[in-house]
Amino acid sequence: MAEKSAADELQSIGQDVRDAYSRNRRVLSFDEFYALAQQNPAQYARNAAQYLKDVFDHFGSYEVDTPRGKVRRWKLFDAPFDGERDRLIGQEEVQAKVYRVLANFVRLGQINKLVLLHGPNGSAKSTFVSCIARALEHYSSLDEGALYRFQWVFPSEKYGKGGIGFGGPGEDGGTGSYAHLDEHLIDARLIDELRDNPLLLLPRERRLALFQSEARSGPRFILSDYMRDGDLNHKNKQIFEALLVAYKGDYLKVLRHVQVERFYVSRRYRAGAVTVEPQLAVDARARQLTMDRSLQALPPALQSLSLYEYAGELVDANRGILEYSDLLKRPLEAYKYLLGAVEDARVGVENSILYLDSFLIASSNESHLAVFKEIPEFQSFKARTELIRMPYLLDYLEEERIYREQIASTALGKHVAPHTPYVAALWAVLTRMRKPLPEKYPKSLGDLVSKLAPLEKAELYARGRPPEGLSPEQTKELCASIDKLWNESDAYPNYEGRTGASPREIKTLLLNAAQNPRYECLSPLGVCDEMEELCKNVTVYDFLKQEPLPGGFHENKKFIQLVRDRYLELIDEELRSSMGLIEEKQYGELLGKYITHVSHWTKKEKLRNPTTGRLEEPDEEMMGDVEKTLGVAGKRDDFRHEIISRIGAWSIEHPGKKPDFALVFPRHLQMLRESYFEQHKKILQKTNHDILVFLGDGEAVAKQQLEREAFDRVLRTLENLKTKFGYCEKCIKEAVSYLLRKRYSIQ
Repeated sequence: MAEKSAADELQSIGQDVRDAYSRNRRVLSFDEFYALAQQNPAQYARNAAQYLKDVFDHFGSYEVDTPRGKVRRWKLFDAPFDGERDRLIGQEEVQAKVYRVLANFVRLGQINKLVLLHGPNGSAKSTFVSCIARALEHYSSLDEGALYRFQWVFPSEKYGKGGIGFGGPGEDGGTGSYAHLDEHLIDARLIDELRDNPLLLLPRERRLALFQSEARSGPRFILSDYMRDGDLNHKNKQIFEALLVAYKGDYLKVLRHVQVERFYVSRRYRAGAVTVEPQLAVDARARQLTMDRSLQALPPALQSLSLYEYAGELVDANRGILEYSDLLKRPLEAYKYLLGAVEDARVGVENSILYLDSFLIASSNESHLAVFKEIPEFQSFKARTELIRMPYLLDYLEEERIYREQIASTALGKHVAPHTPYVAALWAVLTRMRKPLPEKYPKSLGDLVSKLAPLEKAELYARGRPPEGLSPEQTKELCASIDKLWNESDAYPNYEGRTGASPREIKTLLLNAAQNPRYECLSPLGVCDEMEELCKNVTVYDFLKQEPLPGGFHENKKFIQLVRDRYLELIDEELRSSMGLIEEKQYGELLGKYITHVSHWTKKEKLRNPTTGRLEEPDEEMMGDVEKTLGVAGKRDDFRHEIISRIGAWSIEHPGKKPDFALVFPRHLQMLRESYFEQHKKILQKTNHDILVFLGDGEAVAKQQLEREAFDRVLRTLENLKTKFGYCEKCIKEAVSYLLRKRYSIQ
């Protein structure tokens, strides 16, 4: 098939654009719009809160399992409309609070508060609002999210004689509308900057009648104050009344001049989604229109009017969302107008009052909010503000996702070694951990939380893993109280998640580590080196100024060694698994086999041999070997009954789920690993050394120096490390060298 010429291609593109233009009903006469509104009044009468709540509902929500219970997450924050780019990680509690505020606005029929997100710098407040604004943009492009405004058009004398200088009767389906006239037949056009809803052109009683039928508007639709009691803005009202007088009360002739236009929310073009940066300028202003020579073509009936055009952030954001970024950085006088704008949805400008329909949301860091609370006017603002706290994340698994996505979206020019985001995330969260307050709990639980170290607390938050050495009863009590521990400091100014390393600082740290010439990959060890450098800047970072507390809290330098140790454990496990000596899952399988035999032993039952199919007694030799490894001393019978009791307790707490031995018996699994390590230390040491020979001297030299079995093990290990765990040869060499130095005593 011959390729299309440029002209043919442009013709095709042009046809597609025309089809989309027609399909999306970009321009309508008023009667065409009214026909749409009659079919579904609720869709076209939504105020900003109703529209935004529908955006949340359109994308839907789902439940997320966390150690502290199920939480609801709204899908719009996953940015499905944008390929999940720049999505919000975590912050489900904040999502729920904002949705609840929106639902309250809908029930009240008005937006009577400004939502103020407050938290430490870098806690994703801007990302939160950005996700909402981008979701609005996408939803407004859909049929169910169609938004309409209107403007006034006035035909030229070429169109015909008659009337009051506006031209002839028109030929738009018999309605006489000028909405679809060609541009050369239009002499003047008056734009409505505030984007009034076209339904406001209806007389109030007729507008209300449109919503009397539940069958039309839906039983749950609440007519907002904006639609029930609202009216045209000042300029539109002037034009409407002047035309009505000129046409001697002929309402239908007035509507001829109405051109209804679909508009789309756009942050780029400041349509329905605007961000106000800290500034001293007023957010709304007016400029007289009648001084503009381009409007001299207006008919005589309008030339005597003092018409104004409106501009500013409040105007551009009307019928959408307006974000005040770092609101409290502005002087108080700069936003006193918000008292009226929020409570009465209006703001005064030169010669007129603008009535607004916008969802107002702002952000502030905690230090500015603390100062703001001390001023006398705070109580006035507080009554008109919904304060929603947005702390740093306390779950290192969520924090890790932030850096994993950050690294993936950044051209670092280096391979990223496994566990790099994990190391960064774990250290960041450890710096945010707050020492528990045992006095807030019953004595038994208070004793448990008082002994929690920062890492134990982080593991409890992220994976629901209790510290080792607890009894089944203590484990159950502590795990059932994770939510209480999580919210323990909510009432305190210095709440958990207010201080610590911010994601912005960690992202910078990752970028710096990528440029470290000592490491050929973006490496966990390089990240740790950058952490060491960061901790030297005590005067720069507030969280470094905190005094260390008993239990290891705020010991940020020691946290670096802690994450190094964690990294060491991970690479050791991956190397063992890659060597094929034993898979990590085999520890769990061995423990599972032991528990199965113990279960039948306690019930005095036989179990079926999977190989022979015969019923046999539980394997006492195998159970004895495992118990010896686990260091069971004294009565083995008691130990076996305790194991079954712990399984039973876990099953009651998690009905229908197969026991997760890593959660139920973390200490036992660790003991099995340590026993394996002692038994195979020499071969592990030699294989790691052989890997360095292979990587340092080359395959040919290694083949000559190593025995066939050792050489094959090296090849197998390298292949598994690359394919199963994502290593490259450079970071394998780095990891193995580090492991030999720190764990296998090779200097």
